[in-house]
Amino acid sequence: MTAFDRDLPAVPRISERPQQGIRDAVRSDHHRNEVAQRHRRRSRLSAVPDDPSISSDREFDVTSALTLPTGSQLASSWPELPPGSQPLPRDLDHLLALRVPGLIATRRHIHSHPELSGTEFETAALIARELSLAGLKPRLLPKGNGVICDVNGRPDGPVVALRADIDALPLDDPKDVPYRSTVQGVCHACGHDVHTSILLGVGMLLAQLADLGELDGRVRLIFQPAEEILPCGSLEVIEAGGLDDVVQIFALHCDPNLPVGRVGLRVGPITAAADNVTVRLSGPGGHTARPHLTVDLVDALGRLITEVPALVSRRVPANSGLLLVFGHASAGTRYNVIPSEASASGTLRVMDRDTWEQAPKIVAQVVRDVIAPTGATVDLEYLRGRPPVCNDARAIQVLTAATAAALGPDGIAETPQSMGGEDFSWYLEYVPGALARLGVGRSGPNVDLHRASFDVDEGAIPAGVRVMVQTALRALAAVR
Repeated sequence: MTAFDRDLPAVPRISERPQQGIRDAVRSDHHRNEVAQRHRRRSRLSAVPDDPSISSDREFDVTSALTLPTGSQLASSWPELPPGSQPLPRDLDHLLALRVPGLIATRRHIHSHPELSGTEFETAALIARELSLAGLKPRLLPKGNGVICDVNGRPDGPVVALRADIDALPLDDPKDVPYRSTVQGVCHACGHDVHTSILLGVGMLLAQLADLGELDGRVRLIFQPAEEILPCGSLEVIEAGGLDDVVQIFALHCDPNLPVGRVGLRVGPITAAADNVTVRLSGPGGHTARPHLTVDLVDALGRLITEVPALVSRRVPANSGLLLVFGHASAGTRYNVIPSEASASGTLRVMDRDTWEQAPKIVAQVVRDVIAPTGATVDLEYLRGRPPVCNDARAIQVLTAATAAALGPDGIAETPQSMGGEDFSWYLEYVPGALARLGVGRSGPNVDLHRASFDVDEGAIPAGVRVMVQTALRALAAVR
């Protein structure tokens, strides 16, 4: 019995309690649609008997509640079939076209009801319910904040995994859109709502192929929590058996620098390693009139912030791309009091795996050398985050062929290695696979990831579904 066959918690009934935090009742009214109602206790679904792919009033009711006015920058720019692309098997393109309004509405519902890393319980329940409606058998992770679901095809075939992350960031949402976050201080500013909706669409289409006996193996759908924090949610998935029997794994990540219809691909490292560094300084404190009688922690903190990043970068090869940036610093509460405590925290990012292995020792030595002359006591917390995502060459071959089939030859784009971190890298420590960058760029100036005003062209959703369906089918065929 594999770890995945262990009993995981059953999908619970979804309560009507507020999902998280402080709600905005006025803006919540915009989201009283079927996507929201179908996930409330005692809700009734009105499926069309002759067409189980869509509910009878979903296309009008949901899109009328959540779709922006015609001409909006966020209106979908997705054509029915990209030039030079290949049709999906068994008329799945028609089914996808029927699904798109619901997938966009689901994305907007998730965007307006975000949950922070580690607390994605309502999001996981929504995902599980949607997969169940597609005839699949999802299982919640042990904590209940993530979902694993196999689409079972040929029983003697290989197992290929597709992963989406589902958590949001601790940011306010300033966007003037109907689906703006209704949770104070929480926002989907990294596109995880898009990743989730895409993988739901993939599951729905692959379930149709499996029912027809035309899926050459198993496709495991992984809806992962806690991508944005440490410890990483990918490790929870792995511990729960999410990679058992998997031969390859794939994922997409939103890229606002690419337009819809293009996918960024790269063999080898595509992201950087990312660790968390926290330095706490302490001393006796004292009067700002007599710094010579105490330890001036504000001065020590200033040296830490300005000197350590530059000195660390001098201890490693220049092409390793090491970058230490402090994002938070704190010291004191009064203008005339030298504090007894000070701290700074930030991230260390590095492109090179070998340098990443050496980084904790290098940082510790440099911090000690810089702070020693000040007389401050140092407490260094170095938290390992994630190694670089290193794309397997064969997996990129699969993604390249899948992208050309799904979007046409012009859909393939070269992409550079990013300094961003991604915990998809931990999956690749166990099985080969690849991460691709999905174009979500809008007309006009794009907003980078992790900014509260980040948003996408929702034409990326059907584009991503087509790419991931083609990827799953080609991966299964390549290893059978």
